[in-house]
Amino acid sequence: MSSMKSIKRRIASVNSTKKIMKAMNMVAASKLQKAKSQLDSARRLFNETKRVMDNLKNYEEAVENIFVKPWRGKNTVYIVITSDRGLCGGFNVNVAEKALSHMRERKNEKIIAIGLKGRDYFQRNGKVILHSYAGMSETAFYEDAERIGEIVESLYKSGEANEVYLAYTQFESVLACVPRLERILPVSSSAAAANKADEMKYDPDLNFFLNYAVPMYLNAFIYAAFSESLVCEHATRMVSMDSSVNNASDIIDRLTHMYNRRYQASITQEISEIVGGINILT
Repeated sequence: MSSMKSIKRRIASVNSTKKIMKAMNMVAASKLQKAKSQLDSARRLFNETKRVMDNLKNYEEAVENIFVKPWRGKNTVYIVITSDRGLCGGFNVNVAEKALSHMRERKNEKIIAIGLKGRDYFQRNGKVILHSYAGMSETAFYEDAERIGEIVESLYKSGEANEVYLAYTQFESVLACVPRLERILPVSSSAAAANKADEMKYDPDLNFFLNYAVPMYLNAFIYAAFSESLVCEHATRMVSMDSSVNNASDIIDRLTHMYNRRYQASITQEISEIVGGINILT
């Protein structure tokens, strides 16, 4: 059985941990508000870019563009966005497992890992890490999305990647962060049957315009995914820290109750010893 001194030491230790978790909860809450404002801007940029792309795909000649026409190869590249740090619940594991599950249906898959947790996860599962980036998942700058977009475009044009998928976590609410896996290349041409009513003219031609529009679309998509994942990381960390604080409070209550019982038992024993000694003397 634990001594009273040991129980007091455990209470102090748990209380110290509780203070750290509470501080981390406040930091995560502050970062969450800042990241949410950035996410609003990223979503507007992506939605407008996607609207333009959806209109472009309605043209029959678009299906012959390199970014739209399906490749026959089997090389698949996955961009997986996780965090560099833990203590954020199932944020990292959920998106990594979703990507890994999809990889079982593919061959010759390679990974661009954004975040150390994702890199470590896929290395443990014997996957090929093509590129790995640390620190990028905590900033969500548009320049970082452009850098990844340039790599993806180069891989796709060279034939090293015949399909490109983006795995990230979408923010719906603080308690609902949903892992997503979406194909970003080739862009879908399912709408190519075309409503010609709003057809526009492009100079010199549509394919020329697509060669500029698709890279911008990729950058906007990746940037939005960065922003979504960043908000989800802070949200899940805030929830995890809040849960940890509550658990620490429960542990402290149980230990305090245990300490009080031991203290009461020690007093009762001392009183019994005193009374017994008096009875012997009398």
